[in-house]
Amino acid sequence: MEDQKAAEILKSLAAGADPADGTPLPVVAALQATDVVRALFLAAEALEARARLARRNSHLPRNAGRTWTQDEDDRLLAGFDGGASVESLAAAHERTRAGIEARLVKHGRLAEEQASARMR
Repeated sequence: MEDQKAAEILKSLAAGADPADGTPLPVVAALQATDVVRALFLAAEALEARARLARRNSHLPRNAGRTWTQDEDDRLLAGFDGGASVESLAAAHERTRAGIEARLVKHGRLAEEQASARMR
């Protein structure tokens, strides 16, 4: 089940409605308790936030945001020193262009002024 669908179900329950058709649920004291209703809404909000994050990150390369290993740094620097473009390095390392540029700035291979405007 997708997070968004689960969130909709939880919100329906918290509102006292049947998730299938929206009709009012029979009175069940446990579902009407203040803490239970708050917990259902909180869980729904957490699922929606997770769904938003997944949508936002779905276009990012696999390694975006991951910690760099020494081996990967060595390969990055060797590639750059060998003439590889930032775009080809980004593709090879499965990282964003900004991530590659930030690493090259960190290692002194690029001046900050040479990095794209997105880094600044």
